[in-house]
Amino acid sequence: MKNYELLTIFKPNLDAEEIDKAVEKISSIIVDFGGNVVSTDKTGRKKLAYDIQNFRDGFFTTMVLALPADKVAEFKRQLRLSDNILRTMFMEVSEKASV
Repeated sequence: MKNYELLTIFKPNLDAEEIDKAVEKISSIIVDFGGNVVSTDKTGRKKLAYDIQNFRDGFFTTMVLALPADKVAEFKRQLRLSDNILRTMFMEVSEKASV
């Protein structure tokens, strides 16, 4: 399994309880695909550089996760299906080079 980092921007009109449910749903999808969540960081509400779907700000969360490489495409598809997510950025975490 490879390690990945997922930055998710949720719609700002959601309350804290709905954000927690959405993050928990993403975590359960990861576990269903045979992965695990290493850490979750809820950064909070921030102003966006430009409007996305007529929203000027969003609720940011960052998750570090391990996921099998063959499940990544299906996981990204599941993220796109969510109505509460404005944007996602999904990237592979590389090992730090030793000097």
